[in-house]
Order: sequence, then C-alpha cells, then structure tokens
Amino acid sequence: MSWGGTAERGRRRGRGTYPVVVLLATALVAGCADTRQSPDAPSFEPMETATPSSTGGNPPLAAPTPTAPATPSASPSRKPTTPPPTTGNHRYVFPVQTGNVSYHPTHSGYPATDIFANCGSPVVAVTAGRILEVSRVDNYSKSGPQGPNNGGKAVSLLGDDGVRYYGSHLTNVAAGINAGVRVRAGQQVGTVGKTGNANNVCHLHFGISPPCKKTADWWIRRGVVWPAPFLDGWRKKRNTSPVAKVKDWHADKGCPKAP
Repeated sequence: MSWGGTAERGRRRGRGTYPVVVLLATALVAGCADTRQSPDAPSFEPMETATPSSTGGNPPLAAPTPTAPATPSASPSRKPTTPPPTTGNHRYVFPVQTGNVSYHPTHSGYPATDIFANCGSPVVAVTAGRILEVSRVDNYSKSGPQGPNNGGKAVSLLGDDGVRYYGSHLTNVAAGINAGVRVRAGQQVGTVGKTGNANNVCHLHFGISPPCKKTADWWIRRGVVWPAPFLDGWRKKRNTSPVAKVKDWHADKGCPKAP
C-alpha cells in the first residue's frame, strides 16, 4: 500500500489530507508489531555415560562466497546468519584460549569452523557438560576411508544446554578427559594440533550439532550449524546460545544417515 500517493493528491487539491493520512499510517503500523515469541529450548535428553570411538573431521577450506545469508538448513557454501544475542542460564567461552587466534566464517562442504592458532594452544570446553567421545590415537590415512577418521585426535562434548560440541585435529587430549566425565566451561580438554586430515596446518576444527546417536555419527558430529556467529559472541564474553539454531535444524532434518 502506498501512503505517499494519497498525500500527494491531498496537497494538490489543497484539502489538508496529508497530516491525517500520516497519522493513520503511523497508527496502523504500530498496531501490526510482531508479537511472536522465541522458540523453546531443545528437548535433547542428556547422556549419562558414553564409550569412546573414532572421530571425524573436515575437508579443506573453501573461500567464502558472496551469496546471501543462509538458514541452518541451507547450502553450506553460504554465509551463516547472525543469531540474536541470546543470554540464558548457560555460560559459554571461546574454545581456544590464546591471543593469536583467527577463524573463517564459512567452511567447505558443511557448516563448521576452522579456528587457527599455534599448535599447543589450550583448547577448552565451551560450556559445562559431559564428555561423549575421545580419540587419543590418530587413525587417519589418506588411503583409508575419508570421513570417520578425518579428525585425528578429538573430543566431543554434550553441553548441559543439550547441544553437542566437537573439536578435532588436536595435538593431544588432556589427562582425565574421558567419555562420561563432567567438565566445566573453560576447562582444558586438549591442545591445538594438526592430526588427522588437517593439511599440515595447526588449527581446531569446531562443529556444533544435536546429539543424535551421541557417538560414532561423524557425519553429524563434525558440524551442522554455523559456529562463527556464536564464536563472535563468545569472544566478546557474551553468552550467545546456539540452542535455538540447533533445535530448528534438528526439527527440520532429524538425524540423517551417513552419506
């Protein structure tokens, strides 16, 4: 609807209709405010115990493409959307604790983020929760299956917020970090490395996903929701939560089978 045309005709006729139309438009717009509420937190069931298994990782990086922002279920070649600064009851911290760190907003093949830092930099739990899987042995082989062992040495965590967090290419896993162990936000779980299919570059592959099978589902565990917008918030000490994004993806996709 164009309010401008009516106002213009009013001025031409000298009938003083312009102020009345503007006031009417303002009242109608104010009465159409969006009253939708944010989605509820996910209903993922937390895991009490788990068993270790091999982990997955990421293919080589691809440069960001200048396309429009994508929803969590859109093509991974598009840029991630920026979430609202949601602050809940859970504390979040940036996963690599060093000053010399950078990361890409996009990732090749599927939603994830590679966080670049010096090998040996501390990797920490981004939130409180329970360890799901640990890989202390680098079983990756260029001649072997690509996917299950791409992550090399790795750790996955089921946060108390119901979201699974995954970090791989570690130099080592910290002592005492085993499947079923509880960790607090900021607790060290390993160090940045270049194990697995890391292309000989020191970095942490970081993925966010719903728990699904909780163990061994490397094609989901490696990442299904863009982490970069949440990393941006955590780096600024904000408790920006991925819960809603993960819940939406899970409601839309479920838990897909291995590719």
